[in-house]
Amino acid sequence: PRARRPRRMLILEGCVQPLLEPGINAATARVLDALGIELVGAENAGCCGAISQHLDAPREARRFMRHNIDAWWPQLERGAEAIVVTASGCGATLRQYGHYLRDDPGYRDKAERVSAVVRDIGEVLDAEELGGLARGPHRRIAFHAPCTLQHGLGLGGVVEGLLQRLGHELLPVAEPYLCCGSAGTYSLLQPQLSRQLLDNKLSQLQAHGPELIASANIGCISQLRTRARVPVVHWIELAAERPPQRQG
Repeated sequence: PRARRPRRMLILEGCVQPLLEPGINAATARVLDALGIELVGAENAGCCGAISQHLDAPREARRFMRHNIDAWWPQLERGAEAIVVTASGCGATLRQYGHYLRDDPGYRDKAERVSAVVRDIGEVLDAEELGGLARGPHRRIAFHAPCTLQHGLGLGGVVEGLLQRLGHELLPVAEPYLCCGSAGTYSLLQPQLSRQLLDNKLSQLQAHGPELIASANIGCISQLRTRARVPVVHWIELAAERPPQRQG
């Protein structure tokens, strides 16, 4: 969308997601545009630092964090009301910028502000009236709630509620609190254990014959796609769907 809107939010572009699934952030921009919110990027922002933190490289992680704060700060000063995150793994890290940089006098206060305005896209939509969104086709969905969404960000049940508000059928999933095996770098460093977690998770997600699986984190989506029998998508892409056009 190119139109100016009365409200403006920043988007964390990310590093892995734009390469693997550029449609996720594009769908987010379309959805927010329909709600009267302009989504803007910061050209110099980069990796959130999560992978470095996972790999016990805290100095490198903090360099990424400072770099992002410098990139985002002008937009925040000009009134951007939130930093929108579409990968819950990144969101969990951004929420902790204030903690990670608490001993840095040059960035401590800015990091606290950044952490305070971080919003998962589910939080953003949950606070809005969704009547302006076009309703796509009804779907039978199994939702995989990433560990970072439900445990790290404390947003268990939020996306499920949004999908139901958008007219979709949510199928029951046993043990929804369990990990899919992606877990940042875990799937690369512990492939056998990761595979066991993945097979267990997919058996639960596919038990009731879903039309598709939806999730909220690019790592989980990529992991589930390796062995899923049905399509795996980011849930925001469903919110951006248009109803089918009538023929004739």
